[in-house]
Amino acid sequence: MLEESLYKWFGDRDGILSAMIGFQASKVRTFDERSERLTTESLRAHLVVFARDLLDVLSGDVSLALNRLAIGQASRDGSKLGEMLQEHGRRQIGKRAGALLDAGRRAGLLTFEDGEEAYGTLYGLVVSDLHLRMLLGEDMSRAKQSFSQRAERAVDAFLSLCGSKRDTASL
Repeated sequence: MLEESLYKWFGDRDGILSAMIGFQASKVRTFDERSERLTTESLRAHLVVFARDLLDVLSGDVSLALNRLAIGQASRDGSKLGEMLQEHGRRQIGKRAGALLDAGRRAGLLTFEDGEEAYGTLYGLVVSDLHLRMLLGEDMSRAKQSFSQRAERAVDAFLSLCGSKRDTASL
């Protein structure tokens, strides 16, 4: 009965998985450009929230299970889960984060040539090899307690690399 109603709502297994991925991605907050003018402090605050949310989502049981399943199915013909994770997960998060980075650049708070490269730098500083270690089953209970500190250090490093020199001096 439950299976019938799930398929009625989502169509098929891929529809259910896509909805799960989209829901997970929606937990990573950025900011609404229409609601405020960015300052150095607010940009940093939004980036820290983004980084913390990203770490929380990537370390969650649902995300880890979906990623492990996608990795296990990666070599199978017809497996769409990896593509769905890219399209409805990472790319959606990247688009929202990219909008924040672009707003920071337009406000004169960030300097970078390529938005995707800037996002890749931020993502790498926040996540580094942590996600791989999580996927491999490493105990992350201590790491999870320090996600806020990790997020702040990663954002500070990103702002050192990509922040406009006049604004990063005030941080």
